[in-house]
Amino acid sequence: MTSSQGSGGRWSDLDRPPLNAPALRRALVLPDGLWTSLDVVTATGSTNSDLAARADELPEGAVLVAEEQTSGRGRLDRTWTAPARSGLFLSVLLKPAVPVHRWGWLPLLTGVAAATGLAKAAGVDTSLKWPNDVLVSVAGEERKTGGILAERAGADAIVVGLGINVTLREDELPVPAAGSLLLAGAVSTDRDTLLRAVLRSLEQWYGDWVRADGDPDASGLQAAYTAGCATLGRRVRAELPGERMLEGEAVALDGDGRLVVATEGGGTEAVGAGDIVHLRT
Repeated sequence: MTSSQGSGGRWSDLDRPPLNAPALRRALVLPDGLWTSLDVVTATGSTNSDLAARADELPEGAVLVAEEQTSGRGRLDRTWTAPARSGLFLSVLLKPAVPVHRWGWLPLLTGVAAATGLAKAAGVDTSLKWPNDVLVSVAGEERKTGGILAERAGADAIVVGLGINVTLREDELPVPAAGSLLLAGAVSTDRDTLLRAVLRSLEQWYGDWVRADGDPDASGLQAAYTAGCATLGRRVRAELPGERMLEGEAVALDGDGRLVVATEGGGTEAVGAGDIVHLRT
């Protein structure tokens, strides 16, 4: 979906003021903090692609925020588009000094950080759909308000992208299953406030995880994700690579962040990649 206002005038939609980049830098880019730079651009194709292209020259902690993404990407090559200044569209550059086999926890960590930060700042109940969706409740119905995409960038870096629908109205939703913080009854849709909350939460969770050498148990990450995951305890259909389908109950997360599904025959299977559909009981 494209913006009816376009990305032209700075104040073309008074309900959607631009982000205050200098104030955000003062609040977030601190001498001993994780975030080393924060740039806000009016529009770009994909913040993930832009940061990945500069991963070798930038230090860890670079943050790139776009007021509008014209070629935003989600998992499985899906597109992510929204009206200008209607959400938070950002990517962060991380170079975790933890074993590479634990990097698969980073999208889940980002989900926990985003959900907890948004719940605090926006005053909405949030939950997580495995592996990378942030859900809110709109009129009693689960709706996706956020998505996460983590991509390797060179040998030692990973770029994590996050898109959050903040002020999308019902007639602007790209699909019926989408939602926004506004539609979920948020007490605040001030994007500066929300961005600060998300990045501070991400800094805290990432720091704890790195200090625990990426151990999801010791860092508290596995317990936090399990507690906030709307997928666990539900009957699901996993649409797996190779057009294979798996149905059963999502019963746990294993130590690698994979979703463990109990199948009809009494066995279990750990799903590491695929699309998960919550089935109605």
